[in-house]
Amino acid sequence: MGLLALDIVLWLIRGHIPRFDDFQPLPVAPVSAGGRLVRAFAAMITIFAALSLAVWVTVWLAIALF
Repeated sequence: MGLLALDIVLWLIRGHIPRFDDFQPLPVAPVSAGGRLVRAFAAMITIFAALSLAVWVTVWLAIALF
């Protein structure tokens, strides 16, 4: 009941509160082969950077603790 009262107050203050069914889906643009290649390359770089950082932190902690 409290949420209904809050919803009514917000509706009176701000006007219409959009619901999920008020939004129309955006059209999906076709992805070219070049776009897939760039995405795959960016994912590989991100994974390599994360793994390198994890190894660096592990070695740094091992050196610092011992």
